[in-house]
Amino acid sequence: MKKLILILAVALGVSTSNAQMLGKDQINSKADSLRGSLTPLRTCYNINYYHLDVKIDIDEKSVSGSNEFVFTATQDFTKLQFDLFSNLKVEKVMYKGAELAFTREYNAVFVTFQKAIKKGTKDKFTVFYSGKPNVARNPPWDGGFIFRKDSAGNPWASVACQGLGASVWWPNKDHQSDEVDSMMISITAPKGLQDVSNGKLKSIEPQPDGSNKYNWFVSNPINNYDIAFYIGKYSHWEDSYAGENGKLSIDYWALQTDSAKARPHWDADVKPMLKCFEYWFGPYPFYKDGYKLVQAPHLGMEHQSAVAYGNGFKKGYLGRDLSGTGHGLKWDFITIHESGHEWFGNNITSKDIADMWVHEGFTDYSETLFTECTESKDAGNEYVIGIRKNIANDVPVIGPYGVNKEGSGDMYYKGANLIHTIRQLVNNDEKFRQILRGLNKTFYHKTVTTAEIENYIAKQSGLKLDKVFDQYLRHSKIPLFEYKIKNGTLSYRWVTDVKGFDMPIQVTLKNGTYSLLNPTNQWKSTKLSSDVTMERFKVNPLFYVDAKPAE
Repeated sequence: MKKLILILAVALGVSTSNAQMLGKDQINSKADSLRGSLTPLRTCYNINYYHLDVKIDIDEKSVSGSNEFVFTATQDFTKLQFDLFSNLKVEKVMYKGAELAFTREYNAVFVTFQKAIKKGTKDKFTVFYSGKPNVARNPPWDGGFIFRKDSAGNPWASVACQGLGASVWWPNKDHQSDEVDSMMISITAPKGLQDVSNGKLKSIEPQPDGSNKYNWFVSNPINNYDIAFYIGKYSHWEDSYAGENGKLSIDYWALQTDSAKARPHWDADVKPMLKCFEYWFGPYPFYKDGYKLVQAPHLGMEHQSAVAYGNGFKKGYLGRDLSGTGHGLKWDFITIHESGHEWFGNNITSKDIADMWVHEGFTDYSETLFTECTESKDAGNEYVIGIRKNIANDVPVIGPYGVNKEGSGDMYYKGANLIHTIRQLVNNDEKFRQILRGLNKTFYHKTVTTAEIENYIAKQSGLKLDKVFDQYLRHSKIPLFEYKIKNGTLSYRWVTDVKGFDMPIQVTLKNGTYSLLNPTNQWKSTKLSSDVTMERFKVNPLFYVDAKPAE
């Protein structure tokens, strides 16, 4: 979500100081490699459980406490890496009642055990730490802690750290490939304030100083950057949805000062969203943890089972329609988009953020499907075509691997239009729906690579899609359909970076209808109906391609 907000901010003239996008010539550092690569010091252990137990001091803008790592050894080892930003102090690392030796390099911490941990062993250690995490000066773009006041002057705090990494505020194995199986999140909030976090609230423990510790348990696998806290003066109300897997709990958390307008606004979108997305994507992936929508002091983020909302209770994106069609002003962009991530991003998570199009392309397409669900298929088509104006085609959608870098922000709108183009190739909406549902079932609570997603779609559709994915994801330009019309004959070909590109396309061989062609990189010819002229000829706009007459 962070990259999308940045792109939109640039387009809408919002300040983006301190935000950085991946440049074509960006040089990756040793710190990038330590953060983004899977070395033996990371793959030697698999995370099973965390217990994050921290106190947030709003006045000091600091955090202190501990995180327990419960893990299973995947090989024999004596040394491992966890991650914590260097401006935070590791007080000690405890293992079986004794302190372990550790060293630091950039934001990586290396722990050495006195005896080898044997493969298959389930073990644990606890990291105690403290300090002042980065404060996000322009959240959620630059990531870090967020401190605000509500309209009544009450303190309001949260965190957003996608891309930057959860190790900006708590110690963990900070790589998307290893999601913890379950987790206890214990947040001690200042006196008079509440904490909302992921999962289900298990207990509230009063502290001697008048503060309260809120214990939230996450039953399902969760990615580190999704772990969140929201501290403030909240109103809370409950609802439920009769979903495909039974009764799904819905919890709403709005600031007390905003609860009156929050109720009708959220009611308008949440249940229709759940109905639509369960139809297209399959059951909501986290029934055990429920669905929460939480008002946040930033625009929004897909925090699993505790979706961050900051769109000001407006329709569209801060009151604007990103498609320019009018359809985007009929629902709240943040509610729909961030909730779509529960399926793509939280249920299905890319192992490396270079493959973030898997999160963002499908989630961006969820907006089209929601428009289709609540209006019509034609409305959905208009919406997805409308968002093309936001595509830059500047940098490949897939980024460099192993250095914690995303690719082009086109992963959103271009990713959505790639999926819509594949839908046209499948040419069977029920089959296409089953592919989307099958993705969420096959890769349920799993981390994936682009290759796994590509291969699944190709196999289930029965289509040859390898060159299609290559052109749209690994090159900056989209396919160019080049054509000539002379003496009633259409000559045509693909101009692409990928050799042997042969994606079918629909064009007007007869006025008023579309016919399927099978172009290649070589010129082909076919006869046109006598009523098709150069002015009347066109490519079906549901396919996201360029088309122009040959020079």
